[in-house]
Amino acid sequence: MRAVVVEQWGGPEVLVEREVARPEPGLNEVLVRVHAAGVNLVDFKTRASGALIEWGEVPAVGWDVSGTVEAVGPGVGMFRPGDEVYGMPLFPRQAGAYAEYVVAPARHLAPKPANLTHVQAAALPLAALTAWQALVDTAGVRAGERVLVHAAAGGVGHLAVQIAKARGAYVIGTASAGKHDLLRQLGADEVIDYRTVRFEDAVGDVDVVLDGLGGQNAERSLTVLRPGGRLITLPGPDDVPADVPGHVRAVWMLVEPDHLGLREIAALAERGALTPVVETVVPLAEAAKAHEIGEQGRTTGKIVLSVA
Repeated sequence: MRAVVVEQWGGPEVLVEREVARPEPGLNEVLVRVHAAGVNLVDFKTRASGALIEWGEVPAVGWDVSGTVEAVGPGVGMFRPGDEVYGMPLFPRQAGAYAEYVVAPARHLAPKPANLTHVQAAALPLAALTAWQALVDTAGVRAGERVLVHAAAGGVGHLAVQIAKARGAYVIGTASAGKHDLLRQLGADEVIDYRTVRFEDAVGDVDVVLDGLGGQNAERSLTVLRPGGRLITLPGPDDVPADVPGHVRAVWMLVEPDHLGLREIAALAERGALTPVVETVVPLAEAAKAHEIGEQGRTTGKIVLSVA
């Protein structure tokens, strides 16, 4: 099969397409014929340095997949060949989603949202699960709460806005001015241009902050939280502020595979409450180009690789 692999750590140019052995499903595993693969910030980081994950014998990047079940291993009863599925297998272990076929534990997948194309569905798993696990599982966002989403037009951010809105929250997003109309269409109640306004001067009494930027941004976010507020930071454990007031909570969260979360996300998509924004679709063979675009840091929504 065709797969994009990393032959040495470095820039986007180290991504190369190779013929590799097609994997076979083992106990409780599913072989998926990949139609589309999502591109995420963590893909850039692992390609550049090999950090964060356990690599296989042939380093292969990517986690987000949407495709069709090709075969099932012993013990799998929830899927059959021909089923359309999506998911984020094995994270943070190597999954190799930039490929024609992927093997995944059955419960790292879920039925693909019926109203989405494979390209749209491939944009969801890692980013939507991150938003869901941060806002719902970790922060426990409730109706009527005020939620501030930083980098609200990005891969995680634009989905977090919609998930928070679906929970009945009042949603505030930070983004450059050119992305404000989109965020309002996605449900944001307020939008702040971080280039011209310090968010802490424009908003306060926030219940939950979802911070995908870290550093000083996380520290500044503490100042807008009301008593009982929660700060969820995503970049890394070192981005949790050192001095957190006793009346608020601050945690770092790393996403993990989640069958039930994927089902909840699919249900939101199918009722029209969650729509992934796909800015760019690139063929699998041009994965390096996708990384070049993504590392410019100006993508609205997601970049997706077309595999089938």
